[in-house]
Amino acid sequence: MSHWNRRDLLRTAPLVLSSSVLGANDRPAYGLIACGSRGRWLSSSFQKLGAQCAALCDVYEPNLEIARSQSPSGVKTYGDYNDLLAHKGLDFVVIASPDHQHRPMLLAALAAGKDVYQEKPLSMSLEESQLMVRAVRQSKQVVQIGMQRRSMDFIRQAKQVIDDGRLGKVSMVKALWDWHFNMPLSNSPLEGKLDWDRFLGPAPQRALEPRRFRWWRGFWDYSGGNITDQGTHLMDVVQWMTGSGAPRSAVCGGRVHLEDCEVPNVFSAVFEYPEFIATWTLNYRTTQQFDWSITFQGELATMVMDRHGYRLIKDGGLSPQPWAWKDKEELLAQVPDTGKAEAHQQNFLDCIRSRKEPNCPIEVAAAAVAGPHMANLALRQERKVKLGQDGLPV
Repeated sequence: MSHWNRRDLLRTAPLVLSSSVLGANDRPAYGLIACGSRGRWLSSSFQKLGAQCAALCDVYEPNLEIARSQSPSGVKTYGDYNDLLAHKGLDFVVIASPDHQHRPMLLAALAAGKDVYQEKPLSMSLEESQLMVRAVRQSKQVVQIGMQRRSMDFIRQAKQVIDDGRLGKVSMVKALWDWHFNMPLSNSPLEGKLDWDRFLGPAPQRALEPRRFRWWRGFWDYSGGNITDQGTHLMDVVQWMTGSGAPRSAVCGGRVHLEDCEVPNVFSAVFEYPEFIATWTLNYRTTQQFDWSITFQGELATMVMDRHGYRLIKDGGLSPQPWAWKDKEELLAQVPDTGKAEAHQQNFLDCIRSRKEPNCPIEVAAAAVAGPHMANLALRQERKVKLGQDGLPV
């Protein structure tokens, strides 16, 4: 709540419709806000799908120049996202900023009448999530949050398998992410010009520390750390597959293994749902299992899902000698990932034409990050965090 201000609250009033109405054959024009590596990848994807990059904005000139070199000639560049939002002829904006800028940038884009594709995680807190959901629903805009698993064919197929009851009652879900990831937090001078005050935006004011810009995900002022960064992806799949909303409670333990970093890069959280327990574990100190996976353990079968697809494995059933089943594992199905990398962006473009709901609407994004926000509170306050009836932590 401390991050809110009067301007943000005023922006939750009824908002205006986008200034242009797209026809089936039109090429929508967009502006990219934040031109780091993820923003540039998204811009490349939208251009590949036929959208026109008309404007770019970043507080760091080297990022802006790289993005300009990858965009059509004549693209306009800005240092202030409010100036980009005033650029005439934009149908939508892509927001790929650090987490702490998501709320003000989304509200400003809605106030400007723009459709929005915004990177995850949705927000910095449960309170921010509620404000952002309300603002979107009081507007006429299409908003897609960048949780691309919502548009992956094999995950949609997996959802149908679970809905058909082939796993039986699910008792435990295990979400895991393993990378051996290192980010040296150098405080040496930055190459190129940075508008540090604009980078900070609503974050606490402080003198420039280059390491905070180089790896902003390592600091609580600018992100929810790895718990919300990757957690919003995986916990969304957990909740989608099981038909659940946000968890009832969360506990979390973690360790920091990067010098001068604040957020843990090794942790494990446990979430209570009405019908099952879920764990969310990340270890950026090993490649033992590499990348992400989610295991759904049911009474009839187990589903193991990862970046390659999913496998369905028959359960051995109740037995006085359960260890006897370990060498008799039966693979029931194996479905690979054969989808396109740009499927989520394509869904958004389809929706800004049809004005239909996208694959990841704002409420889904809010529910997905709720558990990770609770886990962060549990970790930092060293307690069990429960979700109140008002959707806020207790």
